[in-house]
Amino acid sequence: MAEPGGLNEPPVAADLRAAIAAWQSWLGDERRASPHTLAAYRRDLGGFVAFLGAHLGGPPALAHLARLRTADFRAWLAARAGAGLGAGSRARGLSVVRGFFKWLAREGLVDNLALAALRTPRVARPVPRALGADETMETLDAAADLARAPWIGKRDAAVLTLLYGCGLRIGEALALTRAQAPAPGQVALRVTGKGRRQREVPLLPVVVEAVRDYLTSCPFSLPAAGPLFVGARGGPLGARRVQARMAQVRMDLGLPPSATPYALRHSFATHLLAGGGDLRAIQDLLGHASLSTTQRYTDVDMAGLLRVYERAHPRAGRG
Repeated sequence: MAEPGGLNEPPVAADLRAAIAAWQSWLGDERRASPHTLAAYRRDLGGFVAFLGAHLGGPPALAHLARLRTADFRAWLAARAGAGLGAGSRARGLSVVRGFFKWLAREGLVDNLALAALRTPRVARPVPRALGADETMETLDAAADLARAPWIGKRDAAVLTLLYGCGLRIGEALALTRAQAPAPGQVALRVTGKGRRQREVPLLPVVVEAVRDYLTSCPFSLPAAGPLFVGARGGPLGARRVQARMAQVRMDLGLPPSATPYALRHSFATHLLAGGGDLRAIQDLLGHASLSTTQRYTDVDMAGLLRVYERAHPRAGRG
C-alpha cells in the first residue's frame, strides 16, 4: 500500500487506514520486518483494499471487513488470477491478508472466520541444482581469474567462498563490516540474517585465508565500521556485481543457468547432508526458521534419509 498521502493510495475509511498504519508499525517494531518486506506487504494489502473499494462500491471500513464472506475473498483471488498473477503471487497476497486479519482479531478490531475456508493456491517450489564439489572448486578459481584486476579477483573469490564455505546468503556476506572480517585462528563467524536473527557459523581455514588474501591486496583503506567488500571505486560492493561475476563463470565453465550465488549456499547445505550432517544442525547454520525450508534447500531424498536412519537410529536393523 502506498505511503500515507500517496497519489496511488486506494481510498479507505479512516478507521481502516489507522488500523493498516498500526499493523505496519507492529510488523516493523515487533516482528522486525525489513523495509523491503514492509513495502511488499503494503503493496499486497493495498491491492486487496483497492479490490474491495470496487467490489463494495465505496471506500472500505473495518465494519465491511467484518462482514466479508468467503465468496468475497474468492472473488479477489479470481480477479488477481484474471490479471495474470501466478499462483505464487496469489499465495503471497493471501498470506499477507490472512496475517492482517489475524492481527485485527488479536487487537479486537475485526473478527471474521471466512478466510479459514480458503485454500492457499498450490505453488511449485523448484529446488535449484546444487553444484558438484569439483564444479564448486572450479567456480571459485574461475571467479578469481576472470577479474580485470588481481585484487578484484581475490575479492570475488572471497565472497563466493563465504557463500559456499559458510552457507551465507549473498546479502549476509555483503553486509559484513571490516571489523567482522574473519581473522587467523577465528573458529566462528557471527552473522545477522533474515528477521535480524543472529547465528554463528563455523569458519574453515580456507574461508579465513580467502578473506585475508583479499584484504592484503585491496588498495583501499577500509574503516572498521565500513563494508568489508568494496567495489572498484571503493564504495560498497553490490549483489549485482557478484551475480554478474557468476554469470561470467557459468559461460566460461559451461555451467547451467542454475549456477548462481544462491546455488553455492544450496551446495553448502547439500554437501553437508551428503556427508551425514544433521538436518537440525544444517537448519541452524543456514538460519532457517522452519525445518521444512531446510529440507527444500538440501533436496533431501528418501534414500539419503534412510542411510542416516540406518547409521544413527538405535533400533535400525534389529527387526
